[in-house]
Amino acid sequence: MAPDASSVTSTSSASAKRDLEIESIDFFVRMMSLLGLPRSVGEIYGLLYFSPKALPMDQIAARLDISIGSTSQGLKTLRSIKAIRSAYIPGDRRDHYLAESEFRRLFSTFIKDEILPHLESAKDRISRMEKVLGSEPTEEKDFYKIRIEKLKRLTQASGRLLPALAKLLKL
Repeated sequence: MAPDASSVTSTSSASAKRDLEIESIDFFVRMMSLLGLPRSVGEIYGLLYFSPKALPMDQIAARLDISIGSTSQGLKTLRSIKAIRSAYIPGDRRDHYLAESEFRRLFSTFIKDEILPHLESAKDRISRMEKVLGSEPTEEKDFYKIRIEKLKRLTQASGRLLPALAKLLKL
């Protein structure tokens, strides 16, 4: 007996949906790895990005075949960078999650909350390097001075550019 047209359509629709989900997950795994974030963070965000409904943690873990601990940690990371938000589902006590789809806001927040604090830390490290270099006679002192100066210029330029970029992205 041949399958009817509606079952073939729903099967191909489900297959297309799963293929789209797989491509989305792969896209965001690669994107998050560029930012130095774990694979599971990209997988979770990719799944949520192409999910029309908010998903609870246990469903996320099951669909991605990752542990609850890894899922919990990934969700915590994504919440901290404001890449996801919680959604209330009437009658369900579990937390459900949706992906933030406004990339301008997401990148602006990431720059402000994650990158700029590291720039401040970098300035402190450069200052400590200069102090160490100043008190230690070395044969390569000029070499180290040039390298430290390049780091200073990089952090100064980044300190000017990134806040402007974050503001521009918020528009």
